[in-house]
Amino acid sequence: MSAATIEVRGLRKRYGSHLALDGMTFTVRPGQVTGFVGPNGAGKSTTMRVILGLDRPDEGAALVGGRPYQSLPRPMRVVGSLLDAGALQPSRTARNHLLWLAHSQGLPATRVDEVIEVVGLGSVARRRAGAFSLGMRQRLGIAAALLGDPAAIMLDEPFNGMDPEGIIWTRGFLRALATEGRAVLVSSHLMGELQGAADHVVIAGRGRVIADAGVADLLNAAAGGRVTVRTTAPAAGAVLTEAGGGVTQAGPDTLTVSGLAAEEVIGLLGARKVPFSEVSAHRATLEDAYLELTRDAVEYRAAAS
Repeated sequence: MSAATIEVRGLRKRYGSHLALDGMTFTVRPGQVTGFVGPNGAGKSTTMRVILGLDRPDEGAALVGGRPYQSLPRPMRVVGSLLDAGALQPSRTARNHLLWLAHSQGLPATRVDEVIEVVGLGSVARRRAGAFSLGMRQRLGIAAALLGDPAAIMLDEPFNGMDPEGIIWTRGFLRALATEGRAVLVSSHLMGELQGAADHVVIAGRGRVIADAGVADLLNAAAGGRVTVRTTAPAAGAVLTEAGGGVTQAGPDTLTVSGLAAEEVIGLLGARKVPFSEVSAHRATLEDAYLELTRDAVEYRAAAS
């Protein structure tokens, strides 16, 4: 397996009056899991379809390993994908479904048995896929993506339908794929699961990239240097405001402070003998960062009640 980068360059795509992609540009590098997130209508699915040659862009290009998907002689050996876990013949067994795909790519039956075991479907390999739960179909789709031992992997919403054990397995599996040097692109609405798996995140909105950054950088930016202080002392707010902090009441005994580091807050309160039970730096989640960045890019929003 040689390394392969997924490159999306200035994609534009219009369906009638709807502009699905408006200059979408990003890179998925080998050795890391890149999360691909955004509101409904952001262009995620269209972008993945263009990468796989299922849709043709009006402008721009999508390359895997420096080549368009259509020009790859054995594409599943370069990029494996799962776009729809339900895209299978329900009367076929799981093993026969994979055998059919393997045959189309000149891959041996032994490889089918290998990937079935990797995704944990060995005991149900000869059951009809139509009887599988959504979580089992997701595992079967991941097995299909792995058939060609590809350098790049693309998965659309792989956590959907997974039980807790399946989510933990998927998260660890994505990390393992990246550790092997593969470029991994994962679209998901489940921010908590993505935060535990992704190194890098591309956030899309209205057909273009809103943010393209490391997960750690996004979390630090979303935290905004805020500090949480738990105290019953009325003087705490005045002491911190006097020192230049921005203080807001976040709860009955909780203050949120900006402009002062946690260590400074502790020093100031200690010097003035103001009691407190906790001082901690605010920890943002990927969901916090996502909601802030996509605030103006949501296509469908419920009315306030």
